[in-house]
Amino acid sequence: MEKEEITKNPKFKKDSAKKALRIFKYIRPYMWYFVTGMIFLVLSSLLFMGLMGLPGEMANIALGKPKFNLGLSVKDFGWIFLIILILQGVFSYLRTYLFAVVSEKGMADLRIRLYQKIITQPIHFFEERRVGELTSRITTDVEQLQSVFSVTLGEFIRQIVVLIAGIIIIIVWTPKLSMIMLMTFPAIVISAMFFGKYIKQLSRQRQDELAHTNTIVEETFQSFAIVKAFANEWYEVIRYSKSVEKIVSVSLSFAKMRGLFFTFIITILFGGIFFILWQGALLLERHEMEAGDLFSFIMYTGILGGAIASLGTLSTQILTAIGATERILDILECDSELDIQDNASEGEALHVKGNIVYNNISFAYPTRKDLPVLKDINMHIKAGQRIALVGQSGAGKSTLTQLLLKFYKPDSGTITVDDLDINDMNLTHYRNNLAIVPQEVILFGGSIRENISYGKPGASESEIIEAARQSNSLEFIHTFPEGLDTIVGDRGIKLSGGQRQRIAIARALLKNPKILILDEATSSLDAESERLVQEALDVLMVNRTSIIIAHRLATIKDVDWIYVIDNGVIAEQGTHSDLIEIKNGVYASLAKLQFENT
Repeated sequence: MEKEEITKNPKFKKDSAKKALRIFKYIRPYMWYFVTGMIFLVLSSLLFMGLMGLPGEMANIALGKPKFNLGLSVKDFGWIFLIILILQGVFSYLRTYLFAVVSEKGMADLRIRLYQKIITQPIHFFEERRVGELTSRITTDVEQLQSVFSVTLGEFIRQIVVLIAGIIIIIVWTPKLSMIMLMTFPAIVISAMFFGKYIKQLSRQRQDELAHTNTIVEETFQSFAIVKAFANEWYEVIRYSKSVEKIVSVSLSFAKMRGLFFTFIITILFGGIFFILWQGALLLERHEMEAGDLFSFIMYTGILGGAIASLGTLSTQILTAIGATERILDILECDSELDIQDNASEGEALHVKGNIVYNNISFAYPTRKDLPVLKDINMHIKAGQRIALVGQSGAGKSTLTQLLLKFYKPDSGTITVDDLDINDMNLTHYRNNLAIVPQEVILFGGSIRENISYGKPGASESEIIEAARQSNSLEFIHTFPEGLDTIVGDRGIKLSGGQRQRIAIARALLKNPKILILDEATSSLDAESERLVQEALDVLMVNRTSIIIAHRLATIKDVDWIYVIDNGVIAEQGTHSDLIEIKNGVYASLAKLQFENT
């Protein structure tokens, strides 16, 4: 689902609170922990409220005017306080632990599901989004939700229990004063609803700006060599500073709104409290209330005031988390190109021979539908054949291989492998029959062993060593003290270009594909590295259908067939010797330019 579709789709415009509730399905497996934690939370809160009423009754008993005839003496209250405090401590511990189980395990499930959803998106999903944005979703936004489930939600419910229990207690205990206090509630509730709307908007805006800032950091760190080569450190600092300044601006607006919210509540709340205390003092003076009852009322009033103030803070945090929830759900509700579990287990493994046919293929990239890249392409590649795709940059060579890999679907026409439409094949099983050696090899930051075995997870030591040997990698691997356990660094930075290419070839050899794609695999290498890599490629291409994208025609002179792509169409095709004889032909012109300059 494209980003524009997400924002315009009516189903993403539902009530935010209802939408946020969908996140609760990730704590459903731990619902008994959640419910039990809630029970302990309620019990702990009720015990706390009962505890706060005891000092006032104790004072009444000491003055000889008990409100409740329970037959208790002042001495009895010591044991009562001790028992209640121990019970409340136990309940609080159990509640904290149970909520931690729910938040840790539930959010772990959410992180895994979110990562799985992102990693199974089609290529155009990543073309339309920046890495920093996606990283922010899976880290910052999930952390906000985890904070809500572990602390904020429980505390929010606890304050509601305290508020309800406190209101009931003071109505029963001191009905005259309680009615005066309850008159302040409507104004507080209405103001909370008014401010909450704007606080949520500012919170989401702040998170978006933070994601943008994280993106700048990731991009510059990943491309630091380019930054330094162009001496653009100061430029990047300025760019990052401007982004941080936007966060500060939004955060200050956010703080102003929260400050106004709290100021309004506190003004009404404490103004009401002092007015009520004044009224209580007048009742005590007229002997219409006992001193212990006034003391209890003051304590409960303070607790209720704290609960109301806490609800304002906690509701802001929950609204912030709702904004994070919406961003997470935007990704979770995108359509994946495959379901990992179903796709991996569906049917028996697919074993292809490698006969490939392109039938009237036309294609334009989803983000550039007005610019057709391929126009009525027809190609027939026999199993085990070596063919080359030649043409200027942008002619459509790489697009042909991307369609074969099912990164995109053609706008018209079909691609068949062994007479079967590739769109009808299980995606995972189909791709297990293909491998690619790209021009720019990106290695993972682990060891050489891990990078080679990526072609066949779980491969034996002997298989890894044999793949390294066939790819001409062993000769440089043995020069490292750690051998196969040598760490290659981020994106393989510790290895040379030729070494990275040979690791990529070893990875492909270990996968043992029937269809091989070589995307200008030797174009950026020096002569000696190119020789070693080309020898490894010759081994790799044996008994495999091989599609070679090449700018350097000297590397494809011996292939079985050459397709010359020009402006999205096949301009010429044939062997090297055939094409070189076509006067004023595209291939002949390219060959003349290259061979005359060598």
